[in-house]
Amino acid sequence: MPADSVKQVMINNRLIGIIGLDAAIAKANKTCTEKNDAEISDFLISSIVDQNYIPAQAREDYAKALLRQYKIENNLPVMPEHTEGLRIYVLGLGCARCSQLEDDIRDLLSEMQIAADLRPITDIKEIARFGVMGAPALVINDKVVSVGNIPPKSLLRQWIMEACGI
Repeated sequence: MPADSVKQVMINNRLIGIIGLDAAIAKANKTCTEKNDAEISDFLISSIVDQNYIPAQAREDYAKALLRQYKIENNLPVMPEHTEGLRIYVLGLGCARCSQLEDDIRDLLSEMQIAADLRPITDIKEIARFGVMGAPALVINDKVVSVGNIPPKSLLRQWIMEACGI
């Protein structure tokens, strides 16, 4: 993967594109073997700051997110992300069926006037964390509800309502 590739990372409940993160993590794997978490996150920040704008007030949040991504890439234990509200993930490699499922959910959320964190997840390592073997897969509030098909809108609506407690 090129050094200037973009990887998306969740920072303050927002998906942020980071240029060169894969290269920074690969470099950290070679040079940070005996370092603690704070030193590793400082190294990662300093490795990407030339190619990415990092607001001063968000530097600590970036450091935590980069360290979390470093640990995920190295199969180290991490605390699960905590986000408020409804979280919906469409897992897949970006095929037409994945896009259709995402569009159906977006339409339903708009129609039902429900705010949600709707994210496509295309990174194979992130998808593997959910243990699914087919695409598209649908995850609502960390629960896999569908794998390998596009459920009818009536069923999607029911799952969204259940997740919202309606």
